[in-house]
Amino acid sequence: MIERWKQNGGIYNAGDDPGVVRDDKNNEVIANLAKASSKGKDGKQKDVDVKEAPYGSDEERDYAKVKEMMDSKNDQNPVSTEKLLFKQSPPPVALYDADPKWAARQEQVRQAFKHAWKGYATDAFGMDEYKPLSHKGHDWSPGGIGLMIIDSLDTIMLMNLEEEYTQARDWIENRLSFDKNQDVNLFETTIRVLGGLLSAYHLSDNDQLYLDKATDLGNRLLGAFDSDSGIPYAGVVLSTGMAHKVQYIQSSTAEVTTIQMEFKYLSHLTGDKKYWDKVETVMERIRQMIDDNRTLDGLVPIMIDPNTGGFSGSEIRLGSRGDSYYEYLLKQYLQTDKTEEVYRKMYDQTVNAMKKYLVRRSQPSEFLFLGELPQGKNSPDHISPKMDHLVCFMGGSFALGATEGPSLKVSKRPMSSQDLEDIRLGEELTRTCYEMYNSTATGLASEIVYFNMQSENLQDASLQDIIIKPRDTHCLLRPETVESLFLLWRITGDEMYREWGWKIFEAFEKHTKLPNGGYAALKDVTVVPPPQDDRMDTFFLAETLKYLYLLFGPTDLIPLDKYVFNTEAHPLPVFKPRW
Repeated sequence: MIERWKQNGGIYNAGDDPGVVRDDKNNEVIANLAKASSKGKDGKQKDVDVKEAPYGSDEERDYAKVKEMMDSKNDQNPVSTEKLLFKQSPPPVALYDADPKWAARQEQVRQAFKHAWKGYATDAFGMDEYKPLSHKGHDWSPGGIGLMIIDSLDTIMLMNLEEEYTQARDWIENRLSFDKNQDVNLFETTIRVLGGLLSAYHLSDNDQLYLDKATDLGNRLLGAFDSDSGIPYAGVVLSTGMAHKVQYIQSSTAEVTTIQMEFKYLSHLTGDKKYWDKVETVMERIRQMIDDNRTLDGLVPIMIDPNTGGFSGSEIRLGSRGDSYYEYLLKQYLQTDKTEEVYRKMYDQTVNAMKKYLVRRSQPSEFLFLGELPQGKNSPDHISPKMDHLVCFMGGSFALGATEGPSLKVSKRPMSSQDLEDIRLGEELTRTCYEMYNSTATGLASEIVYFNMQSENLQDASLQDIIIKPRDTHCLLRPETVESLFLLWRITGDEMYREWGWKIFEAFEKHTKLPNGGYAALKDVTVVPPPQDDRMDTFFLAETLKYLYLLFGPTDLIPLDKYVFNTEAHPLPVFKPRW
């Protein structure tokens, strides 16, 4: 697309825009007085003169930027930092992939983000959440805490969207206040808002605005840790910094163990160890319970009691309430430049336990999946064939753990038989996750699936590996599968993962894109046309589109040996801890 645009001197596809003059044969805008192809009464093509037709200034500017970026790539010199909204070390050679095919697809993802942002900015700018069908917004507290804007901020920077960045930064500087008499969820606020501010601070080459806001927010969140055990409560009131204590409400294990990257990096930047100490106390408590044999070889129950500091219940799963605990074991080790070896050991222990207790295969196609243990260590042989879409992050995690960031071609880490097995495991699980998309009418995955484990009647042509129950047919535009596609592409170099990602992106475009801006979640992915749902979660902009953009982009853009993504896809730099 880019090469054709360059050769044709600015003629490009106009889509369905009725306000422009187009070539009937190629459906392309006629930019200047030119010969256009048009059908005559006999049905044959003939050339006709047309007058100059103006096309959208935004689209024209975008394509000019693509050309500039591609020209920079052709020079084989690093892109000038003056041309980019972000600074990374080392700088990328170019913002767009060297292959015009993937550069064009990367640009289409960028345009998708602009379309999503257009709907939000038109209907609900400054509000925390967006309802694209009713053209409304919703705030967690009056005036909002910047949820959508801050969660999207580093995606805007990496896509080099100047207008959107100016709009977002101005709102943060002039409108954002965390002095709100409202209890908010500690986990969601940390990974989306605190993580987004910290990533923006780094990528902006240390814009003090973002660190000041992050420090203010971090101080307000510390009150959640005010429990006898040190395990934080699920909520905290921002205006007072006091925990929202409810005696009978437990905390999610994943939530209290997926705030460590953000608080540790805040300590690193400010030189104040109090943030580090709070989250490290949580991990020390988890380690103690593992040593006391209160887990299944490192697999932890999904609920924990802030009052006692002990696990609540026995259920074990890698989906909701359990998922990111395992993700952050590896990422804490990588984030602090592999200095905290205890987390590498904990991660390896849990991977071995997953292989022993959770890995199963479906019938008849033998798709590999990770099941659930409803009774935990009390009955480890009683496995449920249920798997949340959330579990699909684990495919990329397996591969990331094997090389610790670099691709297989350049990795200097000696690859053990277990490392190679983990890569194979990651590839197979990600294949299964792709089939969760590929097997539906829309080409999009449902929130939850079940796998057939029955070995009888395998010759029955109607037998399906993947079962979607009526209550689970919805799709929230989640990122976990494209996250794993991105990681596996970077690590293995297999373009199959890019092609799978492109098919998923095309399905998003076909079924979830709204005509005047925004994208909508789906209520049922098993029927066409699918009924749409009135929500566009912040993670669609923060994670899903970012991972697709990076999947189609150059491999030196946010290199995996220099950056670690938090669970909301905010890239944080690797650092050596002060303590």
